[in-house]
Amino acid sequence: MEDSVDQHVARWASFWKNEPAFAPEVEGALVRMKFIQRWIDRADLAIFNDGFTVQDYKTLHVLMVQPWPTEATPAQLAEALNVTRAAVTSRLDRLDEAGLITRQIDGADRRRVIVRPTQKGREMWSKYIFKGMAVDQRALAALDFEELTQLNGLLRKVLLSLEE
Repeated sequence: MEDSVDQHVARWASFWKNEPAFAPEVEGALVRMKFIQRWIDRADLAIFNDGFTVQDYKTLHVLMVQPWPTEATPAQLAEALNVTRAAVTSRLDRLDEAGLITRQIDGADRRRVIVRPTQKGREMWSKYIFKGMAVDQRALAALDFEELTQLNGLLRKVLLSLEE
């Protein structure tokens, strides 16, 4: 059984026929991972509606799961989201306007602003995290539990080698 990546790899393999640096199995694995991630990203985008964006969700998600006690400063959020502080300010303005977060001046340091999710924000995050989980499970539905366990072990092995 072949997929679209097999065709891609075959084209490159014929082009790089005598090139030992070309590794068809590496190319195939990496392109498949990229295609799977692209499919998940597109499916994730499709679940957002009512003016709530994927950026809004990601901001709420970082606020809900970060190591602080469900609160953070805008600078901490910017770092965790890997975006500029100006981008976070824009996101926080939208979330604040929608009643999904609060921003308060820190009583101990008036220069600091503390961001917290509201109950409505927690509910919105919860609604979309479960939709996202359904997308993720659909993406890997072709694998049974043992295959998922094996895939995780292989990916962990690769990641550990990269983290050295």
